Amino acid sequence: MGHQLHADVKRLFMYHGAEHKTINAFEAGAELTPEVVAKYPIEHARCGTAFLLTLVLLSILIFTALGPMPIVWRLLTRVLFIPILAGIAIEYIRWTANHLDSPFVQMLIKPNLALQHLTTSTPDNSMLEVAIASFQSMRKAEQEAA
Repeated sequence: MGHQLHADVKRLFMYHGAEHKTINAFEAGAELTPEVVAKYPIEHARCGTAFLLTLVLLSILIFTALGPMPIVWRLLTRVLFIPILAGIAIEYIRWTANHLDSPFVQMLIKPNLALQHLTTSTPDNSMLEVAIASFQSMRKAEQEAA
């Protein structure tokens, strides 16, 4: 059972890598074929994993700064502040993604990219085909909704 779970998680991480490669290729204006998409990086600046890490670190910083408080206040501040902190984390991720040419931003996003190395793996061509088909389906749905 443990071996199968490990294999399934590895496969999931490969699909995550396929997703990143597909987005990177699309954003570069490249042709979306497995052979072309495979050449693109596995890291992506706006990854959901990066958002979660940013939210966790921001939450630790803010909730530590608030100091000890009774349980009711602790729960209330968490319920009220998490949506605000999530919004800040999203804007931070957007800002860094729009300033990737800055050495300062490159330094800031190192932890996010390092975490992505744990949650992505190099996909095979069949996984790239799935990611490309999924992406194209999503783009088509977006265009029909617009």
